[in-house]
Amino acid sequence: MQNRKAPAFQEYAAEILADHRYRLMTFAERGLLFSMRLECWVNRKIPSNAGELAKILGFDASEVGAALSERVKSFFVEDKGFFTCIELDYYRAHLDERKAKQSEKKKKG
Repeated sequence: MQNRKAPAFQEYAAEILADHRYRLMTFAERGLLFSMRLECWVNRKIPSNAGELAKILGFDASEVGAALSERVKSFFVEDKGFFTCIELDYYRAHLDERKAKQSEKKKKG
């Protein structure tokens, strides 16, 4: 069996809605945030340059540039020209660990 990537991540609505950074966002900021998170889940990182990010996401560069606020950026870590989402990285690691434990149990069992 092939070692497949986790197909999904859980999102807790109450946790997001309780976050003041999210509550203060415009509609465009919220849309960009979730588009960025989805892209990070699939590809682990995304360009931090608004123009490159717009190309990756398939949106207009001026719209992405306008919505790429400090509130949106606060959900990501920027390093060497890329954003990563630490929360999703931790969750992916958790899923990988759980999968490894299940695999070990199957081997023993």
